[in-house]
Amino acid sequence: MTLDPQKNIDEQDLKNALRYLTIEGSLTTVMGSLTGGAFLVAFALLLGASNTVIGLLAAAAPLSQVLQIPTIYLIEKVRVRKRIVVFASTFARLFLLGSAFAPWFPIPELRLPLFVLALFIYYALASISGCAWNAWMRDLIPDAIMGRFFGKRLAISTAFAALLSLGGGVLLDHNFAEPSGGVIYALLFFIGSLAGLIGIFYLKMTPEPPMHAHAIERLWPLLKQPFRDQNYRRLIIFLAVWNFAVNLAAPFYTVYMIKVLDMKLSLIIGLSVLSQGINVLFFHVWGKLADRFSNKSCLTVAGPLFIIGIGIWPFLTLPDKYALTFPLLIVIHVLSGISTAGVTLCSSNIALKAAPKGKATVFLATNALTNGVAATVAPILAGLLADVLANEELTFKITWRSMQTHAERFGMSALSLQGTDFLFVLAFFVGIYAIHRLLAVTEQGDVGEKVVIVELYNETRHALRSVANIAGIRHLTYFPYAIILGALDQSRRSIRHIRTRVHGHGRKLRRPMMRRKWSFRR
Repeated sequence: MTLDPQKNIDEQDLKNALRYLTIEGSLTTVMGSLTGGAFLVAFALLLGASNTVIGLLAAAAPLSQVLQIPTIYLIEKVRVRKRIVVFASTFARLFLLGSAFAPWFPIPELRLPLFVLALFIYYALASISGCAWNAWMRDLIPDAIMGRFFGKRLAISTAFAALLSLGGGVLLDHNFAEPSGGVIYALLFFIGSLAGLIGIFYLKMTPEPPMHAHAIERLWPLLKQPFRDQNYRRLIIFLAVWNFAVNLAAPFYTVYMIKVLDMKLSLIIGLSVLSQGINVLFFHVWGKLADRFSNKSCLTVAGPLFIIGIGIWPFLTLPDKYALTFPLLIVIHVLSGISTAGVTLCSSNIALKAAPKGKATVFLATNALTNGVAATVAPILAGLLADVLANEELTFKITWRSMQTHAERFGMSALSLQGTDFLFVLAFFVGIYAIHRLLAVTEQGDVGEKVVIVELYNETRHALRSVANIAGIRHLTYFPYAIILGALDQSRRSIRHIRTRVHGHGRKLRRPMMRRKWSFRR
């Protein structure tokens, strides 16, 4: 179990490496699930965090991406990426373990600042590890299987994480505001950190191919290389705008459900597990489609689905909870499950594939740095805006009033924006612009959105057949699609028939006139 590069990696070595990476991915995802997301936000709220602090915590991970640039020089100096990954990951996860004990720090006023500081150090070291890991994976995993492998890896990882998240949510639901809640958080963070530390063992067993030799350039020319590549520059712009849109809204989903919708944590985790379960189903689907067509083609379908989910959030209150609040929440999490699988998988793969071999470290680090800046600014700005707009409201009302008596016959609130709702609206429009920027990116194998949608439906139907053997459930996937296709075909036939009749009638009207004109000339 050496940390040095392996010159010859045969087919069996690669097969073993993929197995080790799958196990490591599962353990790392378990760590991320038990120490991030709803658990992290709820823990911070328990320690007294405001919206601004929540935004700062959300910005910690992307802010740490600035360390990708010095990491490039570290990688070129050491030239053993596995060694950097192992050491940085080990120390990062030890700091994460330490953050679990924040509730017992003897000075109460310092508990939240120390908690935030420990997470910042964890994210900083994880960023160094991530830079080296990306370049390592780019040289290790063949392009032909990259989509399928990462899809399978993410699916298995998410399945493990979903089960543990649900159990943690149930435990915390009854102890959220009690002293025993701190004990359960410590337990969750301990289990998550331990899973991450075990995952490092499998990273050590994964082989690393030798790095390509090339001269080390100065910082500024190095950073300019990805921007000189026109297509990669367009990709960087798309991913930066996309990350800005996502991080305007996503950090405040849990805050919104706890504070505005007054939901229990177990229910919030249950919805998250629903979304993760759909993730598991669709990671494989998107992976196959990305390998068959292109990552960009999949993003043009998955991206709008994600943005639609963001756009539904302001309609959960009008201005209070109502009958459709929970059904809409389910729709949001279903859309999020389908789309996040595609966006997560394909946005990573498109950056990996577009980076030239031998220069992947520079290209991927520059991309991560740009995305990090966008994802850092967004949640901090969102946190400040959420606090400023906390007591503001914008209401759109539908009213039916008599013009004679001026009496109001009917009135309802069509849309009520309060506090965090403004962030969701802003994120929705920025997300639309991000999809526009994606269209400028080119990738080999691009096809139209309609082709991907049809294939997505076929793959989904196949996946549901393997999950549910009940005929009625399977036929639910046929019914709406068949009606839509039938209606479209009938519309096309009707329009074609009308055009034929009109053109035929027009020719009949023109023929006598042409004959008369011709006879006149003769």
